[in-house]
Amino acid sequence: MKCFTLLRKNKRGYPVAVLAGFEEDRAALWKVFSHMVKPEKTINLNGERKDPKALYNFYESIINALRPTLKEGVRSVILVSPTRTDYAQTFLKHVRGHHAWLIQGPNKAVFNELTGSATTLSEVAALAKDPLFRETIGETTAEETENIIDLLEKRLYATAQNALVLYSLEEIENLILGSCKAGKPKPEYLMLTDMYLSAERRKGRLLRMTQIASNKGVKTKVVKADSPAGKRLSQLGGIVCILKPD
Repeated sequence: MKCFTLLRKNKRGYPVAVLAGFEEDRAALWKVFSHMVKPEKTINLNGERKDPKALYNFYESIINALRPTLKEGVRSVILVSPTRTDYAQTFLKHVRGHHAWLIQGPNKAVFNELTGSATTLSEVAALAKDPLFRETIGETTAEETENIIDLLEKRLYATAQNALVLYSLEEIENLILGSCKAGKPKPEYLMLTDMYLSAERRKGRLLRMTQIASNKGVKTKVVKADSPAGKRLSQLGGIVCILKPD
């Protein structure tokens, strides 16, 4: 994983993960791209941590703030809290108790924890320079993409009448840009390797398609070509669209 910069305007890369920095009275959410980290939203705790209702509402606000990014297909979440605190653990306990959909099933998110602070630009800048941060990002995204690859393998060998995986840019583009017919499989995931993205000569066309896919609710994921998931995608041409039976 490359070093990250903050608020870099000329090249942000593709989305990788969500970073949530916890403090006693707030949580700062950041979107991690392959080349930069961008601030998303800060959520304040209205009340005290010892107040169960205030803490419940705080955690629900964080979940609601995460939803748009999760729907885009970014399902790696790094939780950062200061040493000798249990802020990340209590949030995860809330997730397990009230949002099982986030940690179960083929579309589950992958959570990982780090010790430190990540609520200000300077704190995230320092964290991003730590090799452990990049290692944790790599481990978390690898687990996330392996979950999607498991889904890909199941769809590859499904005995449905219609094909549930498309491999060519033309086929995928026709499906994404067209209208989904009733009773026909619908696009669920669009996956491609970073090498395919950088080498594709029709990059403008590809980026337009991925943006339209995202707008239509198709989860889009770029993975490193040298990762286990990326190597499997490369065997299939570097890009796949996983379909969901209607």
